[in-house]
Amino acid sequence: MLGFSPATVSLVLNRSSNSDSIPQRTKDLITATAKKFNYRPNLLARSLRTHCTSTIGVIVPEVSEGYTATVLSGIEDYLLQEGYFFFVTSHRHRAELIEEYPKTFLDRGVDGVIAVDTLWNQKLPVPVVTVSGHNQVAGVTNIVVNHKRASHLALAHLVELGHRKIAFIKGQDFSSDTAIRWRSNLEAAAQLGIRVSSKLTVQLDEDSPSPQVGYKVTKRLLSSKEPFTAIFAFNDVSAIGAIRALLEAGLRVPQDVSVVGFDDIQSAAFQRPGLTTIRQPLRKMGQTAAEVVLRRIRFPSEKNPVREIVVEPELIVRESTCATHSRALIAEAKLSVSHA
Repeated sequence: MLGFSPATVSLVLNRSSNSDSIPQRTKDLITATAKKFNYRPNLLARSLRTHCTSTIGVIVPEVSEGYTATVLSGIEDYLLQEGYFFFVTSHRHRAELIEEYPKTFLDRGVDGVIAVDTLWNQKLPVPVVTVSGHNQVAGVTNIVVNHKRASHLALAHLVELGHRKIAFIKGQDFSSDTAIRWRSNLEAAAQLGIRVSSKLTVQLDEDSPSPQVGYKVTKRLLSSKEPFTAIFAFNDVSAIGAIRALLEAGLRVPQDVSVVGFDDIQSAAFQRPGLTTIRQPLRKMGQTAAEVVLRRIRFPSEKNPVREIVVEPELIVRESTCATHSRALIAEAKLSVSHA
């Protein structure tokens, strides 16, 4: 009807990146005509011909504000740009679902799988990329943050501010990052001369993405009566809950207790006080995972795919940390001497 080749129509209707050279007027004409005649490509027929569904399966623990949502936004950004569709399913840390969902993805003909914050031990006949998976599985590429660097950045910041009595909030046992991050915290603390006390260590124990879990363990920390001047939380969500518990106890943040989070979720900068945190480039990690899985789909002959891609964290200093009272007095005294 329009006189264009099937290839041109296909590129436009599939929003292919190869359609960039096609004039916008041509694109608009093709789109309008397809809409007028209710023409839609038959995806099932195309997948049978190409053996490709242009669909990715994404498995996550849960979908909420914070870590998972930000990683998903990065995955979505890249797949949308490349004309790929994706399914998302959450397993809520149930072992039987972690085992079953990948098989369900295969039944639906996905071309690849991305697993986020999920302990992974399966070998599938399609490319698999994990984000913070940590398990070494043949053929699986894992995207991880440099936890050693992250722990050192956070604790060195607190030490520089004069903090020595630092409380720690560990992650839940089921989180794939908990074990490696705790080891990194212990190593960094030893390097910086910080004593990690069991009395100042609490662990998140509820399967919930709410700040309530951080709030509860901080209340438990306060009830021990063990003095501390700073908290390094497992993530931003638990740090936000910790701040609420501290304020309710009549403590000021950061004047009485400094708080450091982890992740740098979108709301971290808009808390009161703004949350000092370790920025984990979550969106970038999602984009990288999507990029890697599509590259492996498009070039299946590549042997020995890279097993691990490490991204670097960044310390973001806001208003939830400051110098200890003693450090502030020393700085004030030095300033007075210099003025004299």
